[in-house]
Amino acid sequence: MISNSSRRDHEDLRKTVVFCLLVLFPPSAWSTVLVQWSNSQLPPPSSLGVSDVVFSWKSRLRPSLLANARKQGYRVYVEAPLQQATAAAEEGARAGWTGLLLNIPESERKGTRTAATRLRSAYPKLKFLVLGTIGKQPQMRGSLVIKNDSVLEVSSPTAQPWIDTNLAAIKVEQRRNQAQVPLYTFAWVTSKQGQQRSVTASDYSLAVAEAGAFHADVVLQLDKRLQRALTNHDPEAWALWSQVRSTANFYSDLTDGGLQPAANVAVVVDRLDTRDEALNLLARHNIPFQVFLAADLNAVGVGDFNLVIVFAKPDKVAAEHIASLVTRGKTVVLVDAHSSYPWHSNQPIQLNEHTVSYLLGTGKILELSEPVTDPEAFAQDIRRLLGKRDALLSLWNGLTSIAVGYKDHSGELKAIEFVNYATDPIRVQVQVKGSFTSIRYETPEHGCCQSLVPVTHDSFTEFVIPELRIAGRAHLDSQ
Repeated sequence: MISNSSRRDHEDLRKTVVFCLLVLFPPSAWSTVLVQWSNSQLPPPSSLGVSDVVFSWKSRLRPSLLANARKQGYRVYVEAPLQQATAAAEEGARAGWTGLLLNIPESERKGTRTAATRLRSAYPKLKFLVLGTIGKQPQMRGSLVIKNDSVLEVSSPTAQPWIDTNLAAIKVEQRRNQAQVPLYTFAWVTSKQGQQRSVTASDYSLAVAEAGAFHADVVLQLDKRLQRALTNHDPEAWALWSQVRSTANFYSDLTDGGLQPAANVAVVVDRLDTRDEALNLLARHNIPFQVFLAADLNAVGVGDFNLVIVFAKPDKVAAEHIASLVTRGKTVVLVDAHSSYPWHSNQPIQLNEHTVSYLLGTGKILELSEPVTDPEAFAQDIRRLLGKRDALLSLWNGLTSIAVGYKDHSGELKAIEFVNYATDPIRVQVQVKGSFTSIRYETPEHGCCQSLVPVTHDSFTEFVIPELRIAGRAHLDSQ
């Protein structure tokens, strides 16, 4: 006979397992480009190559424009602040819109799930998606020199170009709302050093490539002049858009469905902040991490993580979880640590003025007595702490690039997405953990696929990408 207590324990275990699976393997979905539109006329979706169009509730909505967009075959969304979502939903339900994008500031995101659930219940025919609005224009700021037939080489191996990327924010959103693919938008930087600049085909393509490579959805704000030019059948405008459409097609045609980001670094935080600069620099240095809350430490134990960075302030239960992780061989970095913990009964090893190490079981804990004040140096320290043996992915001559590996449910690496923020062609050498016999490479410009020569040694595989302009994808096979 099974007691009530046993049933409760079994149910608690089942819920824990389901929660861990949701955190470690969130639902996979395609990346989508939605176009923000304000012009009075709209090209047909067959020409634009985009099926999702967004209008702003704040501007004066023209019902005829939205109705015409629906007749043309577009999925029509309206962006609205949460305070006006009910009024917008009433109109959307009558007019047959596809859904609403809820524009909610970061500071007001806490009650988002409840509000969205209430709206979905009241208007079941409408989709309600939460829109992140603090994205930044993907771009590179730095100096390079041109060598070897216009292929860019980095001027110095120690010079780190500054890159504006949304990868860290996307990772935070993946944890915040596991039921929705991260959806964000950003404003274009149209002035530089006091001079006005136009948004180029490379700018648009880079924005599309970043969202696609990182498995997120993006609302692409089209310049009003480009909107008018496309509507007026301007050849230059359509030549520009043809390049953007090629990049969008590269991700919409993706066949590697069901793959999840590969990560061997867990980052545990008290609160989810898309502007966290320490996370931004970890992403910038191609350190593959996944974001967790302190309540997720059970899931961290289930995952295949070599290194755990804890920014959260552990309570007694969390400290016990951390000790268990270390005993089983994990390395834990505890940031801004000042409390007393169970492992303090062990002999401390003073590494420097602000860092103490404790050995526990087959792992170790590094306690930092200060918060992260230099995110760049912190990211470099984490990269060194991982070491060559535990580095999932390394790039040479790739200082302007970010690469994200994707694995199947068995944990085997199957694909790597590359984004080059310089938007000029570079030659990149790649080292990936694992033994692979086949590497196939594709790009928006040249399609699929070019066979690359893998060189395997010491459980790692190296290969060279001959040209990465903006976007590229490598398919890996171990058979």
